[in-house]
Amino acid sequence: MTDRGWPPGLMISAPASGTGKTTVMLGLLRALTDDGLVVQPFKSGPDYIDPAFHRAASGRASFNLDNWAMGEGLFGAIAARAAGADICVAEGSMGLFDGVASRGLGGFGSSAETARAMGWPVVLVIDVSGQAQSAAATALGFARYAADLTIAGVILNRVASPRHERLVRLGMEQAGLPVLGALPRRGDLTLPERHLGLIQAVEHPDLETAIAGYAAFLRQHVDLSAIIAAARGSQPPQAGRGPRPPAQRIALARDAAFSFTYPHLLEGWHEAGAEILPFSPLADEAPDAGADLVWLPGGYPELHAGRLAAATRFLDGLRQHALTRPVHGECGGYMVLGQALVDSQGVTHPMAGLLGLVTSYQQRRLHLGYRRAVLSTAMPGHLAGAVLRGHEFHYSTILEQPDSALAAVFDADGSPVAETGSRRGNVTGTFFHLIATEGG
Repeated sequence: MTDRGWPPGLMISAPASGTGKTTVMLGLLRALTDDGLVVQPFKSGPDYIDPAFHRAASGRASFNLDNWAMGEGLFGAIAARAAGADICVAEGSMGLFDGVASRGLGGFGSSAETARAMGWPVVLVIDVSGQAQSAAATALGFARYAADLTIAGVILNRVASPRHERLVRLGMEQAGLPVLGALPRRGDLTLPERHLGLIQAVEHPDLETAIAGYAAFLRQHVDLSAIIAAARGSQPPQAGRGPRPPAQRIALARDAAFSFTYPHLLEGWHEAGAEILPFSPLADEAPDAGADLVWLPGGYPELHAGRLAAATRFLDGLRQHALTRPVHGECGGYMVLGQALVDSQGVTHPMAGLLGLVTSYQQRRLHLGYRRAVLSTAMPGHLAGAVLRGHEFHYSTILEQPDSALAAVFDADGSPVAETGSRRGNVTGTFFHLIATEGG
């Protein structure tokens, strides 16, 4: 908290994915930061790529707020990261009201619910290409869909010409919706993507130049003063306990192949007194020999499978550690702990062999959604019977999964999924990325 009280905020959302809200978000974060404001970014929903872009744009760590996976206490603890900021800016996921069909711990996972919980008005980014006054009908529908949610205004994106802008503005005026900006169509503002969404921030060839360009573009075409004036906020839910660390000294794989860890977990572990010991498997670094636990996050191991298979110091260090102490992998990290990984070209690469898992990217199949896991056996930081909540997002196919199941795993609607995770000795792995523990 600051002398100004709880900082106001805004949710940057859209009717659907692909409308350009990430470009608007990054440009807005940098423009407001350049103007001297302390800006706290957030991401609504389970996204482990966007927060790194937010941090690069604002200079302040970004955190996920997820009302399906998080109970009120954890949600409040993460929201409290805004203390000391002048303004909060959150990026929504998918469309504003999109979520799952079955309620989770705090909601259905929509950006609208996050905005409502925080008292944030919504800035709706609308792709107006291919329409004119009709865009106002879409915006008006969003404004009237939920009476307890405020639409602060709209930012028109991909405007084709001055005439096109005038027509769209006419429709918005008739609908009584403020236009906070109009962004001309520009193909060079698209961020590079791959199969899980954006490339990682660390992989962007010139991220600083790109973000500075977005900020200049927004400054030219968006009313920043009106956006700041529209920000509102309420005291978030009562903060509870943050995530408990799974060990005291955690060797964490961190490079372009292993980077998908939710920021609130790492920050929570660190603040609870755990020591994070980063190492790079791609640089053929072994985990710290004095670590209590080795944790391999998800990422893009399939893009680096040959290098990982040849990283003998990394693999030998991993195997040595697993003889006496726990090793855990999530998604891509889980695959690397397995016997082999088949890349998109059909080439089989031997992995650590600490689990029997064999996965293939030659046979692509999308696995996407929230996961609720009831542990059949213990894993680092959690006893058997613990209930975990997370999210799964990958395109690999299981060819072999012979080890004991780590958990009974269900989707958001309670239907069982085949990706149960595995355990062999001191080694465990899951396809889902951990977000929170129920009841803790």
